[in-house]
Amino acid sequence: MSRRKVITIMGTRPEVIKLAPVIRELERCKATFDHIVVTTAQHREMLDQVLKVFRIEPDIDLNLMQRDQSLANFASRSLVSLSNMLYEMRPDAVLIQGDTTTVMTAALAAFYQDIRVGHVEAGLRSFDNRSPFPEEINRRMATCLTDMHFAPTEGARRNLLREGTPDENIFVTGNTIVDALKSIPLEGCFDDERLEQIDFNHQRILLVTAHRRENHGERLRSICRALRTLADSFDDVEVIYPVHLNPNVRAVVRDELSDVPRVHLVEPVTYSDLLRLMKNCYLILTDSGGIQEEAPSFHKPVLVLRELTERPEIIDSGAGKLVGADVSRIVEEASLLLNDNLEYDAMSVVENPFGDGHAAERIVQILAGELHLPTRKESKQSFIQVSGHGLMPTRC
Repeated sequence: MSRRKVITIMGTRPEVIKLAPVIRELERCKATFDHIVVTTAQHREMLDQVLKVFRIEPDIDLNLMQRDQSLANFASRSLVSLSNMLYEMRPDAVLIQGDTTTVMTAALAAFYQDIRVGHVEAGLRSFDNRSPFPEEINRRMATCLTDMHFAPTEGARRNLLREGTPDENIFVTGNTIVDALKSIPLEGCFDDERLEQIDFNHQRILLVTAHRRENHGERLRSICRALRTLADSFDDVEVIYPVHLNPNVRAVVRDELSDVPRVHLVEPVTYSDLLRLMKNCYLILTDSGGIQEEAPSFHKPVLVLRELTERPEIIDSGAGKLVGADVSRIVEEASLLLNDNLEYDAMSVVENPFGDGHAAERIVQILAGELHLPTRKESKQSFIQVSGHGLMPTRC
């Protein structure tokens, strides 16, 4: 049986984090897969940082990022470059993850070349095309072009079914971010020496990340004013805010918070340091999607700085609350968790609802079946039998 050529395409830090376990599993199965890693470098600096953490060296780096690139500019260059590359390499399948512009253009480029697409973390929906922007449209477009939908949860599967995706093309695998968390050692010091100066033992640390486009402008100012109020109201509270590189974020955050005592505005941290911060903080306030999935593994309550989330599992499980960008709502909910131990404990004991750390094994096992067995229906049945008797080792 000849090996199947699979190309994994990624362009941003979150894609690397969630695809790293899959890449590792594919590399373990060299007898089955001729695996090639491609990056568009949609976000060059933050991409390179996390590639080093996971010790991934792309086989092809298209290096497409340009200074001050617009969405349309990057999308057009990415589509042409990926289409040309796939035309030359003719893989049996392309793997993508998530909802970035790289994901959307990679799926379309593969479709143009009549190449099968496997979408990791398929089926997430906010049901608002402009929130998150442009991610909701990116992932909906990717769904239309995907052949193998690797849904992280049963809720994501239901979303796909409602949109008419055939059930035999959907596989519930868990979220690979849980796999990734288990592979990063968190012992030892922070990579950023400045974080070593924070008194995690005697101060309650609020970890904040806020950068999404829909929060730019007045909504971000509102979030910052809520952080100022919390820092002023609780003497034992300190805020650590890794500030995104986007100038629309940096200008507002520094204008609103640079003079506030016990608010630490730091440069973007390494992925290892971000996990260490989650492990050692008291409470997380974020508009990030990935952090909503990671935080329950550290048993830290999450206040989601958005009106909607495509990850309702964190709300349904009780590990998180939607608070939006309203000053009074943010202050009210954060103060409740800072003042009421019972409320805090109720949110911090929840087990991670997004997976068990074996998603990558399932994805590669399914991929092997889909690319080798005569019909998709047969490979789907094979997986059902395996999952029904507990996870079995991937056979490559």
